[in-house]
Amino acid sequence: MARPKSLTKMSLDALIGMRDSVTAAISEQAENLQKQLAKLTGGGGTVGNGKRRGRPPGKVKRGSKLKGLKVAPKYRSKKDPKLTWAGRGATPRWMRDEMRGGKKKEAFLIK
Repeated sequence: MARPKSLTKMSLDALIGMRDSVTAAISEQAENLQKQLAKLTGGGGTVGNGKRRGRPPGKVKRGSKLKGLKVAPKYRSKKDPKLTWAGRGATPRWMRDEMRGGKKKEAFLIK
């Protein structure tokens, strides 16, 4: 059905008829798309098996994506080379203690 120039000039019955034909066309298109999807997924018209994957409902993911990732050490103790720090978070005690002796943070950088 071709759209008239002005919908305001159409009668109420004509507008309702147009609405019904649009609804039918959308429904038909949706059915065709569901059939295509069923062919592509090899199933019954729904994506997957209908079960939800991932987080349980009601759970909200919080925090950073980087939380828990290991980072290469950036600083090393001059007194005990086993003590290292990546430069994230609070300054470690060994570094604070050695800095009290007059050293700068840059003195501990790993080259």
